[in-house]
Formats: sequence, C-alpha cells, structure tokens
Amino acid sequence: MHSPIALGIDLGTSELKAVLLDQSGVVLAHAGVRLTISRPQPGWSEQDPEDWWQACAAGLQQLRAANPDAYARVRCIGLSGQMHGAVLLDEGDRVLRPAILWDDSRAMLEAEQLGRDHPDFAEVTGSLPMAGLTAPKLLWLQHHEPQTFSRIDCVLSPKDYLRLRLTGERITDVSDAAATLWLDVRRRVWFEPMVNATGLTLRQLPPLVEGSAASAGLAAAAATELGLSAGLVVAGGGGDNPVSAVGIGAIDAGQAFVTLGTSAALVAITDHAAGNPPSAVHTFCHALPQRWYTMGAMLSGASCLRWVTNLLGKPNEQALLQLVQETLPIAQVVPATTPLFLPYLAGERTPHNDPLVRGGFMQLGHDTVPAMLGYAVLEGVGFGLLDAMHAVQSAGAAVSSCALVGGGARSDYWAQLLANILDREIHTLSGSELSACIGAAKLGFLAIGGGQDLLAAGMPIKARFTPVAAQQPVLQARYRQFRGLFAAAQALHD
Repeated sequence: MHSPIALGIDLGTSELKAVLLDQSGVVLAHAGVRLTISRPQPGWSEQDPEDWWQACAAGLQQLRAANPDAYARVRCIGLSGQMHGAVLLDEGDRVLRPAILWDDSRAMLEAEQLGRDHPDFAEVTGSLPMAGLTAPKLLWLQHHEPQTFSRIDCVLSPKDYLRLRLTGERITDVSDAAATLWLDVRRRVWFEPMVNATGLTLRQLPPLVEGSAASAGLAAAAATELGLSAGLVVAGGGGDNPVSAVGIGAIDAGQAFVTLGTSAALVAITDHAAGNPPSAVHTFCHALPQRWYTMGAMLSGASCLRWVTNLLGKPNEQALLQLVQETLPIAQVVPATTPLFLPYLAGERTPHNDPLVRGGFMQLGHDTVPAMLGYAVLEGVGFGLLDAMHAVQSAGAAVSSCALVGGGARSDYWAQLLANILDREIHTLSGSELSACIGAAKLGFLAIGGGQDLLAAGMPIKARFTPVAAQQPVLQARYRQFRGLFAAAQALHD
C-alpha cells in the first residue's frame, strides 16, 4: 500500500511529459503539456526556460489530480530532456537569454571553425563539430552577443534547468554532457581543451554525475509548490535518446532502436566508445555507467509527416496515412512515377553534416496525387534512416532487429515500410510514446538503490514487422536515386 513511486519527467521540444511509475514498472498516471518554439530568424530555434518550468508544474498538477494516492508516494525523481540545447545563467541563476535549441543552425560557421582549428578533438568528443551541438553555439554567442557571453556564469542543458528549479543545484549527467561536444566520451569527464576553444572555462560547466546516481534533493520551496516531500532524491537522468533506451530496455551492446519523433535517429548500444566522426556518426555516453551508444541522427523525422499533412490541407496525420494506405497499399510495389522526397527540412546530420541543405520533391508529374506525396515523405525519412544505419555500421556497431519508438511508431504502415527499407525486423512496443519518461523514472529508482529488475524488463512487444523480399528490388533502386539527389540539393546553397 505504501510502496514507493518514481516520478519521471521528460522535457521534449514540443511537449513536456511526466509519469508516475510503480516498482513493478506499471505506469499509474501520465500527463503532457504542449510547448511552443520561437523562430525569430531563419535557422533559429529557441524556447524560454521559464515555459519549461511552468509546463513541469502544470504536468505534475495533472498527475496529482489523476492519482493523488500515488503522487503522495513519490520517493524519487528522474529527468530526461531534449539534447544539445544551451541555457545560459548569470551568477544569480537568472536566465540571460532564450535557450538555443538542438535544431538551431546559426552556429554553422563556428562549427566549421572548430573543426578546422581542432581536427583531432572529434576522436575525444565523439562527434564532429556541428551547428546543432552546444559548443559551437557558445562560440557564436561570443562572436555575436559578446555582452551576454561576458555575463555567463554557467551553461546548462535543458533538462538540467528543471533540476536547478527542483533542487537549487547546477548539475548535469554524462549522457547529456556528451551531447555538448565538451566531454571526453571515453573517460566521461569534461574535455578542457574544447571548453577553452569556445571561450569558456571548466568553472562555467556544472559537476558531472552518472544518470543512475543521486544528484541532489528536492528543495523545500519546489516541494511546497509541487506538493511533494522536501529532500526527494533527483537522479542524474539523461538526454532523451539514452533515457528512452533505458525505458525500452536497450541497455546491452548489440541492441538497437529507431526513434521517430520530431527528429529521427538510429541508435546502437555499445560497450565501448565506438565512433566514426568523419561520417557524422555520434558516439555518446549512455545514461547507465560503462555503456555508450552510437547514433546516426536526422534533424527531421515525423515532423516531415506533420509538414506534408498541413501542406496538403489534411485534418491530421492519420487522415493522410489512411489515404496513403488506400491508394498505395503497403503490400504492393509503388508505381515507378511515385515522387522521391529529400527529408532535409531543417538540414541534416548523419551522414552529410549540412545544416543548410533543404528538402524537396523530385519526379513530380501531372499524375502525382496527394497520396503519392504522403508516401514519398514516409519513404524519404526511411531512406534517411538507411543512410544513418550504414554510417552507424561503419563505426563497427551491430544493427540487427530494431525497436521503433516515438510518434511515428503509431503507424503500422510506416513501420512495415521501414522494415522493408532497412531490411531489418522492426518491432513496436506498448507504451513506447512514454519511453523517455519511463526511463527517467527507472533512473530515479536506481538512484535510491532499487529498480535493477526493471532495467532489463523493457516493454511488451506490440507488433513485429519483417522485411518483404519482393519489395527489395524497387526500394533499392529508389534508394540509389535518392542518394544521387543530395549533391543537387546541396548545390542550391553553395
């Protein structure tokens, strides 16, 4: 009756989610609060950290109302969040400007400068300098907002701002730190030469903990505001991808999953820091000790489906997916006249590392109908993930069957198409839309000395999708055409 409950909070880009998880891994209640993104200039992407805190308070109020008994039994908190963001604090913990997010491309020139000036750093940091990562953003601020830069006392990742509001402590975990480009990913410590290369000192970065370790206790003021007990342990937590991995049970070398949310990625778990920076493959620390993961990342994933749905005037994504299924059944080979789609609506990372390249349709004709455009978008994202898989494999990571998580996992049509494109079994999971929240809650349990049995439990498999051999020749031919279009797209901004 009085068994402990873990509170898991996931700060996404478009929504903050939270769950109450019991010791057996059952979600007793969940909540969500939508977030908005500001784009004050082309290529810019920002959010106000205060909005994150207000969303957190509102989400926890929803949980308290939905299950007050469980809420009263919360004994630990775990955090997950969007990666690569930059929250700038002055010496009084006041936010100096809106947070610069992961899909912001303003620091492209600074990323190029870091790569040119420090070509050997990528082997230590696990990734090439890219505009979306945190370190180049700080160099941009030094160049373009020197007054703000001069007042920086600490740089935090997004979910760590929530920790600050919860506990009063500036702390980050190694998985989120790995995504900044300031971490030595093998040694799991700050890499001072890269910190200095962006005009900062180690003093301006927070202390590091492992994701499953206790980081701090809930402060009295936050406890009163949120209706929780002061002193509750807040776990280190982690970035959304590694914490999602914890949520679905992808914790051992050889396991892999595809995340298909606003962005998309193919993630392979490893027992060592195995990377291939020249192919724009990321090697980051897992949210669990002595584990890493290799990732091929796309900047646009399910957001491409949302975009084309709005473009075509359909009421929602499900309506467009239904039209695609009716017009182009998944069991049939697509007509040769079906357009191709480049999914680079916000630039691309793996394997191209080009934040300025943009997407587009090719092979449009008078016979092109809306369903063909919808299909082309689903296929184009799949081809982008195939690019990512090839890059991840080039780093020596194994990719066998893959779990599919994120909003895109709701579509059986898309899951089967991905199985056909990747030539891998794809399986969806019950409750995977909450995987990052659940993973955060599991880390909370670990931080108070429990939860070991939850780690390997994973989530129940909802459905399995196996590759259809008859589809392979056409898809392989279309993929070769898709690959041939990138140079033309890139030439448009050269």
